[in-house]
Amino acid sequence: MTARSIRRALERKQKKLARKAERQNEFLESATAAAPATSVLPSPMGICFASGDEEETEIETAVSPARLAANQRNALLSSGPKTTAGKAKSSLNAVKTGLTGRTVLLPTDDAAAYERHIAAFERELRPVGPQESALVHSLAAIAWRLDRIPALEMSIYAQGRAEFADLFEEHEPALRPGLIDLHTHMAYEKQLRNLQMQEARLVRRREKETAELRRLQEERKQNERRELDTASKLYLAAKVAGKPFDPTEHGFEFSIPQIERFLAQQPPRPVAISAGN
Repeated sequence: MTARSIRRALERKQKKLARKAERQNEFLESATAAAPATSVLPSPMGICFASGDEEETEIETAVSPARLAANQRNALLSSGPKTTAGKAKSSLNAVKTGLTGRTVLLPTDDAAAYERHIAAFERELRPVGPQESALVHSLAAIAWRLDRIPALEMSIYAQGRAEFADLFEEHEPALRPGLIDLHTHMAYEKQLRNLQMQEARLVRRREKETAELRRLQEERKQNERRELDTASKLYLAAKVAGKPFDPTEHGFEFSIPQIERFLAQQPPRPVAISAGN
């Protein structure tokens, strides 16, 4: 089958759907014309009418009869999708993707698996302090959400294959799966494009937070090296003087073994040679 014949088949399908929509609009217009005048829906402008034989009392009037009739027609038109395709698309729109907002886990997610997922990030990135821990948890949540996007895309196409299973029956069986997938892509283009946008947003956020975590960790390590260098000098001076040295008395949180390991990792210091030698 050529691309031209595929395009013509899609055009015929769209014309068929358009004729069906016109018939539904004609039905709605006839139903609106036959509706009784006393059947007035509540209006956001605050209009209230009595029912039955009671005298109609207008509490607050700010809407013309033409506007009121338009509101009635809009209320009938906003009753939701009536076709199978429309109901399926509406149900997909209502699904929570879990790609945005504070909630990371969906009701179908495994909470224990998510805890293991976070623990793996903590083992790899080794955060220290609340700021680093918050960034590591956020990065774990981003990764969890990014892993969800391919499954959501597959679900959209699976739903399309079920929804449009009766289409393209006049074509060869080998061509029908591809045509149905193409039709699914066109019908759910908005949802698929939204997933792509969410994926790009999450990737940008991951890059930004990864850079911030690296900056915090490098800054922390530099501060630790400066403090260890100061502590090691005080430790050596106390050792030469034969005095005890307690790091906590100088405001350090290091232990003596930590200071000694730091000294062992430093390059040997040059020995001063006197002029007489």
